[in-house]
Amino acid sequence: MKSAEVRKIFLEFFESKAHKIVPSAPMVVKNDPTLMFTNAGMNQFKDIFLGHAPAKHLRIADTQKCLRVSGKHNDLEEVGHDTYHHTMFEMLGNWSFGDYFKKEAIEWAWELLTRIYGISEKNLYVTVFEGDASDNLSKDNESAEIWARIVAPDHILLGSKKDNFWEMGETGPCGPCSEIHVDIRNDEEKLRIPGRDLVNKSHPQVLEIWNLVFIEFNRQMDGRLVPLPQKHVDTGMGFERLTMVIQGKKSNYDSDVFQPIIGEIGKISGRRYGINDEEDIAMRVIADHLRAISFAIADGQLPSNTGAGYVIRRILRRAIRYGYTFLDLKEPFIQKLVPVLAENMGAYFPELHAQGELIRKVIAEEEQSFLRTLSQGIRRFEQYLHENEGRKEIDGKFAFELFDTFGFPVDLTQLMASEKGRTVDMKGFQEGLEEQKSRSRQAAQVDTYDWIMIKPDGEETEFLGYDSVEADVEIVKYRKVKAKGQEYFEIVLNRTPFYAESGGQVGDRGYLECGGQRIMVEDTYKENELVIHRTPEMLTDFNSVVRAVVDSGKRRATANNHSATHLMHAALRKVLGKHVEQKGSLVNEHHLRFDFSHFAKMTDEEIREVEQIVNRKIRENIGIGEQRKVPIDMAKQMGAMALFGEKYGEEVRVITFDPGYSVELCGGTHVPATGQIGFFKIISEGAIAAGIRRIEAVTGERAESYFYEQLSTLDEIREVLKNVKDPARGVKNLVEENKLLQKKIDELNRYRVDALKSELYENAELINGTRYIAARLDIDAKTAKDLAFSLNDRQGSLFILFITTSEDKVNLSLMLSDDLVKDKGMHAGNLVKELARDINGGGGGQPNFATAGGTNAKGIPLLLEKARGMVVGH
Repeated sequence: MKSAEVRKIFLEFFESKAHKIVPSAPMVVKNDPTLMFTNAGMNQFKDIFLGHAPAKHLRIADTQKCLRVSGKHNDLEEVGHDTYHHTMFEMLGNWSFGDYFKKEAIEWAWELLTRIYGISEKNLYVTVFEGDASDNLSKDNESAEIWARIVAPDHILLGSKKDNFWEMGETGPCGPCSEIHVDIRNDEEKLRIPGRDLVNKSHPQVLEIWNLVFIEFNRQMDGRLVPLPQKHVDTGMGFERLTMVIQGKKSNYDSDVFQPIIGEIGKISGRRYGINDEEDIAMRVIADHLRAISFAIADGQLPSNTGAGYVIRRILRRAIRYGYTFLDLKEPFIQKLVPVLAENMGAYFPELHAQGELIRKVIAEEEQSFLRTLSQGIRRFEQYLHENEGRKEIDGKFAFELFDTFGFPVDLTQLMASEKGRTVDMKGFQEGLEEQKSRSRQAAQVDTYDWIMIKPDGEETEFLGYDSVEADVEIVKYRKVKAKGQEYFEIVLNRTPFYAESGGQVGDRGYLECGGQRIMVEDTYKENELVIHRTPEMLTDFNSVVRAVVDSGKRRATANNHSATHLMHAALRKVLGKHVEQKGSLVNEHHLRFDFSHFAKMTDEEIREVEQIVNRKIRENIGIGEQRKVPIDMAKQMGAMALFGEKYGEEVRVITFDPGYSVELCGGTHVPATGQIGFFKIISEGAIAAGIRRIEAVTGERAESYFYEQLSTLDEIREVLKNVKDPARGVKNLVEENKLLQKKIDELNRYRVDALKSELYENAELINGTRYIAARLDIDAKTAKDLAFSLNDRQGSLFILFITTSEDKVNLSLMLSDDLVKDKGMHAGNLVKELARDINGGGGGQPNFATAGGTNAKGIPLLLEKARGMVVGH
């Protein structure tokens, strides 16, 4: 059975049990401050479990793209080294929201595994929660009795709270779970040790395949368990593990989920899988990481230096490093694997085909960049070995520097150290890592108190903001939050005119008023689908009707920019081509920012044409076409553009500005007619990643202000140029004159350098066989560097220190000849740091040449004395 068939059978089975089959949510999470990535199948249903939103369907099933690389669920270090852990994986799941419970969930799971998939009952073991005295929880007798009717007694095991009681987090929905484990060992091993003795013992061939969670309780802030008004079922089965079992393999990586990718890696590297352990691990790591990276990029998350983007960059660099070290792949290779992945998984996940070119280009650019960094890091490592020749242990702080600065995983540093007969101070490395984690934790620490309920909960907040900026509302619940030394309140209303930040549009501001008391709403945002109003204080009267008022000026300016974004998106597709797709946006009252797929810098003519099209549409004063609650399939038939990486419901809102021009799925606020935008002007265009461009633009009064600023600047230029009629020609003439003058200055500097070189060399002081040259020079720092390198061409030992000044800064340039570095162990980078202290500065560099800067010119005499002492001492 092929993996695609395994997935299809699962979904069809639960469809036959009256489950609604829903698509996978994006792997990159956007409206949940507690998560960067979807790490479990239940994530997209959190609001239902928490009671924040009603269930649209009581029975649901799906396969969910998941990523586990951080926090409590972090499998990264096991990936590739064992046979069943992954970063990105598919979680097959079925849910019941207050409908069926333990009996159906257990019986259907057993039916699917044994009768449909044909897994032998004798190879399956089940676990049941044994109870826990600390929570006053008894054994899950209900599940035990159900299992006893269908499973042999010696295949039913009791499990502890650690293994068989599932919790969403420190607080929130939770309950006992029943796991199904499978034993895939050979008959001889099974006779020697029964499978029941290896369940939950981390045996690679006796492993959990399906977890049936029965959500019955809510964990409070004080640790108490409170029964939920409705009981839910939440199950999760690893698709990759299931496929391995059905295909009779001993490793997930031997199934057809991974083998096509591993086969392609073998072709590229000239290696065969299954011959060498280190090479096999590398191939498994690369195959796994390729999937995580590709799906993240397809969902709109580009590699970057912060947040979720940093996680993706680290995963990609880990894959590159394994290829570089163990497969001798020194050129970009991961991007070549993208077509194989798309061919293998693209039928169910069409984003891999639709975004294939973008994924490949982004990965290729990242590979080229990190391969350069990798070689720099290796040079830095070799330099460290040279400087610490007699030392057998690599300093932990240095190992952390390689990790933090060059992205070196510590196991790479350990590998490189072992090849040189050395070890790594792992304690020191861990200390550096913990300090970094501690700083991150402190920066992100948030104390959130329990919700205080005012009205019955469970319904979504009704949004009134499309039709009104004021409304009478009621408070449903609120809570206090402490974050970064600040205290504020989060308020949920039964209905609201405030737009919550989403889809690139910032949240509304305004105020809530009741009984003469007015509190400001500083921001509005979503936590999953819960609309939260952030306020610095709480209303005294909780139970009365509250007047909610949006800042209409901010809303209007934001709407102008949002509608202009739609007009510009359509214009870009018209001018550049249909490949243009939105990859991110920010819309506020000041400006709009729009990221889109395109593989070349826009020309001035293209930018001008886009502006002209948008402004023409503004002048046409096109009235908005707004359709609410349109079935998603119908919206797509209308030609509405949907964004990859966005999660859409079954019904959507469609915004149209001329059916033949702009039709988009959008939940944001817009102008009633395009004429309100006033005017549109692009103020910048540039690259932010491979194949991704960014435009910033302004509209209305901001566009007007922009033009006045430009005209003012032009007037100043005219004034400087004595009111010439053609300021552009005047500026060009000035630039040409400047180039000629600079050329003459460079020639003069060369003459001065030649004259100085002979003078300095001849007047050098000879100390212990070394020519000591130290001088204050009236030249710039670049010329000083050129002079130092020029002098170093002379024979013999040389210690050259030049001091130059620019404005209030003192600059040092230190050059050492090779023999001083190799034979006497001197290091220019270390020495210049020491000298810079006397001028209240700092610096560093390579062993032969280094620079520094400071602000205390009075320290120069002491600095010169110290420099001479460095030569005397050697």
